[in-house]
Amino acid sequence: YAGLALSVDLLLGYGGLLSLGHALFFGLGAYVSALILKDVAPSFWLALAAGTLVGLLAGVVGGIIAIRARGVYFALITFGMAQVVAKIIYNTQELGASDGIIGIPIVPIRLGVAGIMSDDPFSFFILVLVIIAAIYLFLSYATRTPYGRVLSAIRVNEGRLPFLGYSPAYTKLGAFVISSMIAGLCGSLYPMLRGFVSPELMYFEVSTNAVIAVVIGGAGTLVGPLYGAMALVFGKSVVGSYTEHHLIVIGVFFMASVIFLPQGFAGFIKDRFIGSQDDRS
Repeated sequence: YAGLALSVDLLLGYGGLLSLGHALFFGLGAYVSALILKDVAPSFWLALAAGTLVGLLAGVVGGIIAIRARGVYFALITFGMAQVVAKIIYNTQELGASDGIIGIPIVPIRLGVAGIMSDDPFSFFILVLVIIAAIYLFLSYATRTPYGRVLSAIRVNEGRLPFLGYSPAYTKLGAFVISSMIAGLCGSLYPMLRGFVSPELMYFEVSTNAVIAVVIGGAGTLVGPLYGAMALVFGKSVVGSYTEHHLIVIGVFFMASVIFLPQGFAGFIKDRFIGSQDDRS
């Protein structure tokens, strides 16, 4: 989920593009990974590559459609695409329909001379942590390149970008495809630990959770979505163990964060601690 939040942050925090349907690519990656593991071969790397590839292909198709719109219309188009695909999968018996795909085998993960099993939560957590760190480093580098500067310029003033010799459409499409690939890659990890996938992975709640994680953590910071995802998952787990109305608590927490921490956790930490050190120096 932290990886999904990072993919959303690339669009929202840097390009100013609000996607309400990024669960589509996360869910597609999960389904393709599940099918590979169950029907083709129990190969971690093959499933990971397939999930990333389907994220790329879906991102190209979805991006060509979505980037034609701006603002709220972009958000609604991404939302609509996710709903359509989720409904198709929900009604496809070959994909398990509403029950999803179950019985996904435990996967041996070869890491050079060593190896782990996908049903070992701690080892799998460390592996996912390494993958998320690699995604973070890649995005950190990409956003500092000339392409990343152009993407940030779209958020500030898209209309002036052509006067500088850049195409907003191609820049947004590139960001959309990269973001979709990351979401597909992270989605492909889901069935390896859980052992199942369901259409719920493409539902609106998954997309909004990613957006909430970005806003809570701090849009456009990269590290912020990691904070936000951890806070969101931790909050749902802890509060959900006490009451079934945990979404109300999360909603109140989200509104309070927007009001009192408009720049998110990362922005607050930067202003409170890093900024104060700069002032003293």
